[in-house]
Formats: sequence, structure tokens, C-alpha cells
Amino acid sequence: MVKIADIALGDFPLLLAPMEDVSDPPFRALCKEYGADLMYTEFISSEGLIRDAAKSVKKLDIFEYERPIGIQIFGSNIDSMRKATEVTEQANPDIIDINYGCPVKKVAGKGAGAGILQDVPKMVEMTKEIVNSTNLPVTVKTRLGWDDNTKYIVEVAERLQDVGIKAISIHGRTRKQMYKGEADWSLIAEVKNNPRMHIPVFGNGDINSPQKAVEYKNRYGVDGVMIGRASIGSPWFFKQVKHYIQTGEELPEISLEERADVARRHLEMSLKWKGEREGVVEMRRHYGNYFRGIPNFKETRMTLVTSMESQEILETLDKIPTQYGLV
Repeated sequence: MVKIADIALGDFPLLLAPMEDVSDPPFRALCKEYGADLMYTEFISSEGLIRDAAKSVKKLDIFEYERPIGIQIFGSNIDSMRKATEVTEQANPDIIDINYGCPVKKVAGKGAGAGILQDVPKMVEMTKEIVNSTNLPVTVKTRLGWDDNTKYIVEVAERLQDVGIKAISIHGRTRKQMYKGEADWSLIAEVKNNPRMHIPVFGNGDINSPQKAVEYKNRYGVDGVMIGRASIGSPWFFKQVKHYIQTGEELPEISLEERADVARRHLEMSLKWKGEREGVVEMRRHYGNYFRGIPNFKETRMTLVTSMESQEILETLDKIPTQYGLV
């Protein structure tokens, strides 16, 4: 049984990665339904939280059915991160997660996210301050290092554990790699196999099939996997992985009817959550995956990703199963 502090997550938990503009409440509701064991919110700016910025504060909204749920925060100023931790604690999550992994320039370039990998002592100090300012378990999401010359993750993980984190998720790339190339899980395995480590170690990066999840589970010995891009427009990915782990067999292909139904529910929740314009626009990244592999789908896909009318999109989704005859 894998545990973060006293939160039991099962024998090999599947975690939903925190993804900006993806891991919002509508998407999390679907991932939970399909078997995600632990989910994280989109990352939230510490500066936004302490300034009470509406967009940041809205991301604190979590719901009972999502539990266990972690709220992820990021920032480069230790005092701001400590204050943001206090604000986050009031939202009553199960876990507070620190983002030390985001590679995008506007975050890492300011010393937040993966940017802090260039200053490990500061990373350790910030983590200690956050751990000491909350009664909730604190976890960390990070990368192997800043670049190929600074892959200090084995030492870093140990130091973060020593100041009190309760689990670590490691993306098997450096910041310099962004999302290119193949994730290197050998260093994640080194962290897990370090005899001094006693907290759960979760692997992240390139888990894009149930077979790969099982292969990496067996080869690298991690406590669980964090799933990101493979779940976009495919919340059922969690169910597929779990079934394969338990039986060694693949589930039948998701029917077109189910795909259309889930996409519709996703859109309806997004409209309710974000309002018409934002709900319509932010769903667009999901449709390509919801309907991947359908022949002659281009015209329908164009409607889904260009229309600003939710009613038109809902009607288009309703027609897909019969129109493409694959129910």
C-alpha cells in the first residue's frame, strides 16, 4: 500500500499531473470517474494568491468527490511561497504540492518552476519553509536537473525528503529538454533505489500506453506513475492502465458513442465552470484526442475547434456516433 503521510493510495497509484489549462475541475471529474487515484490542480501562482488575483483564487476550488486532491503552487520568492501556502491550506486540500518542474520560459526564466533547479540550496530552503508553515503533507514535482550537466536529482530528492516532503514526482527530462527526446527513467529508478529514501517516488514522462505503464513499473520499481499528456482528451486512460495492470489484457477500444458522450459532458461542465467563451475555447485542445484515428474527421474537427457557439458544438458532438457509423 502506497501512502503519502496517512493518505492511502492503493498498491500502484496513478496520478493526474498538474497541467495548465487542462487539470481543471471538469477534466478532473472525468479522470476521477475513470480511476485516477490522486489528482493535482493546475499550478497556481504564489504571487497571484497573495494578491488575491481572481484567476489564481478560482483555481483553489476543489470538491469532495475529488479527494484525495493536491493543490500545486509555484513561485520564486520564499516569503511569497510561505504566505501562499497559508492561503492554500484554507482551501482544505489533502496535499500541497510545489512545482519545481515547469519548463516554460515565463516561469523558469524567473527562477520559479524548473528555474529553481539552478539554485538547489534555495530549493531546499523554500521547501523547508513551506513544510514548516502547514500541517498538510507537502509533495514536490520536479525534473532531473536544469541541463545534462546538472542532473543532481538523487541528491536533491534526498535533501527534500530530509526537510520533510512526503512524496516526490520526477519528470524524466531536464528543463533544457522541455518535452523533447525520450524521458530518462534510469535516474528516477536511482532515486527510488537510494537506500536512504523512504517516501513514495512517482515517475512521470512518456507513459502513453497501458503496456508502457506496466513495463516502467516493473523495470524501474517506482511507487506509481504520474500521467499527463496521455490523458488529454482521454480521461479513460486511467481505466485502461488499471485494467492492464490487473489482468495483463487490453480493454476493448472505447466506443465512439462513449467518446462523444464524455466530450459532451466535459464541454457542459466547462461551460458551467468557465462561462460560454472560455468554456468553448479551452475545450479545443481536447477534441483532437477524443476523436483521434477517425477517418475523414477533418471537417467535423474544424467545426469543433473553430465554432464559438456552444450549441453548435453540442449538436456536432451528438451527431458524431451516427455520422461516422462506429457506434
